[in-house]
Amino acid sequence: MIDVVLLIARLLFVALLYLFLFAIMRTGIGLVKGQRKKERTWTLSVERGPKELRGLSINVRGEVIVGRTPGADIVIGAGYVSGRHAKFQLMGQNLFVEDLGSKNGTYVNGQRIEGPTVLHDRDVVTVGDVAIRVRYQ
Repeated sequence: MIDVVLLIARLLFVALLYLFLFAIMRTGIGLVKGQRKKERTWTLSVERGPKELRGLSINVRGEVIVGRTPGADIVIGAGYVSGRHAKFQLMGQNLFVEDLGSKNGTYVNGQRIEGPTVLHDRDVVTVGDVAIRVRYQ
């Protein structure tokens, strides 16, 4: 008789332990989902340029290269664009753009940049005749 009682007690303990762990996991997953909804991301949108690029939108998660080479993330097939023309890069919550030594330069809101430049929401980065709008949403 005592063996049956101990067996039932053990099974009840295991069941309660699983319910407790399930409740913790469900709460943790809910917290993670809530954090992701509030997370803001940087987006690059091509507003002006060749027809095939207009409307292109890229979420920045790391480094984004703009250039003429096929390995670039945004490929601009024009002679005035260098193979690796410019680079967008996240540093913490800030987005920077840097000209990679191109002859024709990279412009932010009409001003030529000389080194890494911090970007703000709705800035326009121009590479040749391609205008890329930066958004933080």
